[in-house]
Amino acid sequence: MKISARNQLTGKVVDIKEGAVNAKVVVDLGNDKLISSIISMDALNELEIKIGSEVTTVIKASSVMLMA
Repeated sequence: MKISARNQLTGKVVDIKEGAVNAKVVVDLGNDKLISSIISMDALNELEIKIGSEVTTVIKASSVMLMA
């Protein structure tokens, strides 16, 4: 699959919290770096995402804010 988004990070799924409509998927990017994504339960099931699955995160945002 080709995609125009350039902000792609590959990692392994380490946690999934399923809800009624959405699921929170936590991905370990390595070096103790985690990223999470909220996806629909339909997407979770269609993509067959499970703990241990290797996935690529795609980040598409018009702005990124930081606070220290």
